[in-house]
Amino acid sequence: MKRWIMGAIAPLAVVAVAITIPVFAQPKSSPALFWSEQPVTAAVPAPPPSPWVQLARELKPAVVNVSTKRVEEGWRRLEGDDEGQFNHFFRQFFDDQPRRTIRSLGSGFIVNADGYVVTNNHVVDGATEIKVTLADGREMTAKVLGRDSKTDLALLKIDAKGLPSIALGDSTALQVGEPVMAIGNPFGLEQTVTTGIVSATGRVIGEGPYDDFIQTDASINPGNSGGPLINGKGQAVGINTALVSQTGGSVGIGFAIPINLAKPVLIQLASAGRVERGYLGVAVQRVTPDLARSFKLDGPQGALVASVAPGSPAMSAGVKSGDVIVEYDGRRIARSDELPRVVAETPIGKDVALIVVRDGKRITLPLRVARLAEAPERAAAQDSTSSPLGLSVQTLTPALAKEFGLRESVGVLVRGVEGASPAADAGVRPGDVIAEVDRQPVKTVDDLERAVEKRNPGSSTLLRVHRDGGDLYIALGS
Repeated sequence: MKRWIMGAIAPLAVVAVAITIPVFAQPKSSPALFWSEQPVTAAVPAPPPSPWVQLARELKPAVVNVSTKRVEEGWRRLEGDDEGQFNHFFRQFFDDQPRRTIRSLGSGFIVNADGYVVTNNHVVDGATEIKVTLADGREMTAKVLGRDSKTDLALLKIDAKGLPSIALGDSTALQVGEPVMAIGNPFGLEQTVTTGIVSATGRVIGEGPYDDFIQTDASINPGNSGGPLINGKGQAVGINTALVSQTGGSVGIGFAIPINLAKPVLIQLASAGRVERGYLGVAVQRVTPDLARSFKLDGPQGALVASVAPGSPAMSAGVKSGDVIVEYDGRRIARSDELPRVVAETPIGKDVALIVVRDGKRITLPLRVARLAEAPERAAAQDSTSSPLGLSVQTLTPALAKEFGLRESVGVLVRGVEGASPAADAGVRPGDVIAEVDRQPVKTVDDLERAVEKRNPGSSTLLRVHRDGGDLYIALGS
């Protein structure tokens, strides 16, 4: 299955098909009609238009076409060539080639009569020129007031007054099955209207740290990016962003950014051109039923703290790996993906209360939210032995860690995972570094073997592993 972010599109070819219509001989006498005809009487007033007809008529003028132009070098990075070795070879031949101009189309909608236009960040990312075409045909140059890649939002400004606009609604009030309408420019076909329903809310599709998409079966195609998703009140409740498709066309699975997620971002982009977010300093993961039992929880709830960043507000407050955050600033945390969003929206410097479950007990930890800095973290992953868990492992040394570019220098490196083993079933991968077994630290293969031998027959085993620069808890069945 492929997921498409709806940015650049190719022109749509419309093919006319000639149809040969056979001519039948007319009968000598006309047979009696076998259907009834309504006699023409006095004129009957036409039924009133459906609500969607009225909404489409009113809102289409506020939806715009966003066309961009960017200049691309004569050579480009080859797909899958992350280290650049092939590009280094080819670049010497293509460096002198002329640069190409790439054009793409997307959608947007006016949210303020003074010319403020909302669209997706991926529609305008890297653009050297942005044009906005209004429904009345006027074309205007747009200025980017601000962009936010984490939520895939951009705010544009055009020099115009008194424009039609679309009001912003409340996406938290959306119900699954509720009818919605999408307006945009799929494949460059301007002012296209489609309708459908809300198929799901709160979808996590792997497009960023704040995934919380509305899923809809309203037809969304390349070129719809940045257009509004409208509710029955004529309010924008989402910003159409992505689709799932094998072919690039709509198969009834489209996604929109909830407008309530966009509102605080757009306010900051309008005032400062950038977004500031709250920061705790924890890496969290989903609590599975197996993990819930290992951490003495009533059920799979909350956000499991896999690691705590040094010097972070969370560390200062006493948060520890293995804590399960169940409440933040008075708000219950049911799923781990909820926490990053609510923290991001917290004002910098605000004092909040964090409630965690630790060893089966609820603990309240006060902390002060800091400002999120752009600090991506990464890592990757050779005496080797096998373990009863179905793992081929090796003691990690500083020299080995340096050789493989690992941040960690202590622990047990997973070299291989047997196919039908408990470790494979639980999701352990080669390259993981095991740091704890059942909440006890392990530094060598001997430590690991002793910890495994202490297991109670039939009980699960809780591993804490380092993976890709972060920490992760994994519960292994017996």
